[in-house]
Amino acid sequence: MDSQQHASAPGAAPPSESRSEITLRVNGTPHSLIVDHRRVLLDLLREDLSLTGAKKGCDHGQCGACTVLVDGRRMNGCLLLAVTLDGCEVTTVEGLAGDGDGGRLHPLQQAFLDRDAFQCGYCTPGQLCSALGAIAEADAGHPSHVTDPAAPSEAPMALDRDEIRERLSGNLCRCGAYPRIADAVEDVIP
Repeated sequence: MDSQQHASAPGAAPPSESRSEITLRVNGTPHSLIVDHRRVLLDLLREDLSLTGAKKGCDHGQCGACTVLVDGRRMNGCLLLAVTLDGCEVTTVEGLAGDGDGGRLHPLQQAFLDRDAFQCGYCTPGQLCSALGAIAEADAGHPSHVTDPAAPSEAPMALDRDEIRERLSGNLCRCGAYPRIADAVEDVIP
């Protein structure tokens, strides 16, 4: 197997009828993988591709520590069966800063540093991916629970403090850095 092909799930392989070959583009790199139908994306990223930025928090989709971007939309990696993502583009926190940027951080990563928007850092990768997804959703005109009903549909939504807090409410921070996280997001809103 070359570096772009991976056998998923260490140990005894399940019967071939419970595995499928899929292709994922992860952080811009294509990977052909044979995955157990029960394997979730988070485990595939962490154990098979050694991308440990997304964290295993609750394993029930309630904390957001495992948030990644799938085709640009934020998703909980602990709930996604990898086999359902054949052909998808997955972006993890490791893929936010582009290779052509001379090692510079993504502007949101830099804002998190500048605003001290993390303490222990465990939730930070999920917070970053969720914030980028939330910004893209608002830019595409997707309303949130607190969006003014009179706002024009399909027009970009303004992200004020209430919108940021609502859109990021699915990501828990055990250290309570929420005000700083909102500050960092405000810093990068176009």
